[in-house]
Parts: sequence; structure tokens; C-alpha cells
Amino acid sequence: MLQTPAEAQRPCQIVITGGAGFLGVLLARNLLAAQKLAFAGGDLLSIARITLVDRVPPASDLLADARVCAVTGDLNAMLQDPASASTVIPADTTLVFHLAAAVSGECEADFDLGMRSNLAATLALLERCRALQTRPMLVFSSSLAVFGDAPGQPMPSTLDDTTLPTPQSSYGIQKFIGEQLVADYTRKGFVQGRSVRLMTVSVRPGKPNGAASGFLSGMLREPLAGVRAACPVPPDTPVALSSAACSIAGLICAAQTSDATWGPQTALTLPALTTTPAEMTAALARVAGPQVAALIDWKPDPAIHNIVKTWPARINSQRAHNLGLLPEASFDDIIRAYVQENPQSIKAH
Repeated sequence: MLQTPAEAQRPCQIVITGGAGFLGVLLARNLLAAQKLAFAGGDLLSIARITLVDRVPPASDLLADARVCAVTGDLNAMLQDPASASTVIPADTTLVFHLAAAVSGECEADFDLGMRSNLAATLALLERCRALQTRPMLVFSSSLAVFGDAPGQPMPSTLDDTTLPTPQSSYGIQKFIGEQLVADYTRKGFVQGRSVRLMTVSVRPGKPNGAASGFLSGMLREPLAGVRAACPVPPDTPVALSSAACSIAGLICAAQTSDATWGPQTALTLPALTTTPAEMTAALARVAGPQVAALIDWKPDPAIHNIVKTWPARINSQRAHNLGLLPEASFDDIIRAYVQENPQSIKAH
């Protein structure tokens, strides 16, 4: 759908669900710093407003920006109420980044939570965008968990852009359903949808969350802070990781790419750095010293391992490469970037 000249000059009105979370905050800061966005392959548009939607308020630096509006509450509940839905997704919304979700471990432990937070909320969000009748763009943060090693149907040794999803967790299934909803609402012309399959992000700052993959940050973050941490999977378990910066680049790329360049497939798998906990520990020793790496305890947890071992670890993301998206060169670089960006969380050794 081509934009009229008036639409092309309209400033960007952006909504980020999960806007107080780790990636939501980083995305908002990046967009505010850029000030403009080349929306869907068109001209650069000024970013007039970013609405951050989450259960809690965002960081104080974001609230201090006159372009930021914060909406707090349960996303699904607010979208079910017509009065609050118009606050969550204002009528002039140009672009929605849908990052809000219950994480993998939470969804396995609480099925109803996952269905409510990841499925019902996504459907309600799409319905609100449809009601606008302006075909806003919706960038949906999906996950590598849409792939899994299904019984009787093992994954190929390396995934590519033609590999069919076979999720093996409630979280993965909910994300895949979300992708299909985005694809159908796009096909019907209700939204301009893009699904971006994010890798596990390491190293995440802050407190641990309920994700099964949380240890892939904790086993680095805690030792760097002088605290012991556990790795619940064998040292040679292959995993696919990404830095926060590469994840943000993928989300913004989805918003800026034209339909013709993006192609008919609404879902895009981002590039990943393939590594193992043993290699991550070695990188930690090189960057921070062997005494820091020695703070990692190897404590097997079969429940976590049974989830993680179904996830793909080797990915050939040619579509993403064609869009200029590349994985990190090494895990050493990821640790160095975390140390530089989070000096308050690093203990001198």
C-alpha cells in the first residue's frame, strides 16, 4: 500500500509494548536519540511521540523526555476495555513494536499466564490496530523458540530461512501462533506486519527473570558482580546468542525496510553467534580473569536442559544478512560491551 504525500510527511507516532523492559528501554533510547525513522523504506520521518506500555513505569530518563508517554497496567486487560485501548494504541499510531510477553520458563510453569500474556494480548493488540483502519505497522518480537527438535522430526543441523517451525514449548507455540496471526492480519490488509525472531540475549543486566535461558546471562552477570552463579546445562551444550545491540538493530531494521525488500515472508530469523557455556566461560576468563570465571558452578537442572536442548544453535540467516544484519564476531566482544555499558554492575577483582 503506497502512502499519500500527506501520509509520508506525517510524524511517527510509536508504541512500544513492554516498554519498561530491558529491550523496550534500549529500543526507546535508540529511537529517541535517532530522532527520525525511515519508515517502511520511505523518507526519514520525525519521531513525535513514543508511548511506552508496561506493568511498571519506564526508566526516569525516558519519562523526562517530552516525547515519551507512559501507560501502565496489564496489556491484555487494557486492550479489552475500549476506553483504555485508545490510550494504549492512540488513533494516530504509525508503528507498534510488540515486545511485551511472559517468558519461556514462566509459560511452562503457568500455562494460563502464557496464553493470556502471549496469545490473548497479541490478538487483542492486532484487533485494536485493525480497528484504526489506517494499516499501522506492527513489529512483533518472536523468538528462536518457534523451532524445536520434535519427536520423530529432528531439526536440520543448521536452520535456514526455509526451515519450518516446530515449537516444543508453550512459549514457542504461543510465539508461533502470534507470527501466524501477524501474517494473516497483514494478508488481509489490517496491519503492515513484521515478525522478528530474536535470539537469547546475553548479557542482560539487572535481576534474573523466569526465562529458561536466563542462566546464559546470569552465569556471566553474577560473576562479574562478584557473586557465584550456576550453569544448569552441560558445558558443551551449543546455544545461539545475540547481543542486545544486534537485537535492537533487527527490530529497527524491520520498521525501516520497504515491503519489496522485506519480501513476502513476514517472519525473519535474526543472525546468531553459536557458542557453548564452556566457550562463554573461557571468554569470561580472558576478559575479566580466571578468578571471575571460577565463580561459575556447574549444577545440572534436567528441567532447564530439556527445554534448552530442543532449541536450534546453528543458523544461516541469509535474508537477515541481505538486510545488513550480522552476528557478533566473538563472545569476548559481547562481554567487553557489557562491562563498558554497565560499570556500576562490575566488581573490581
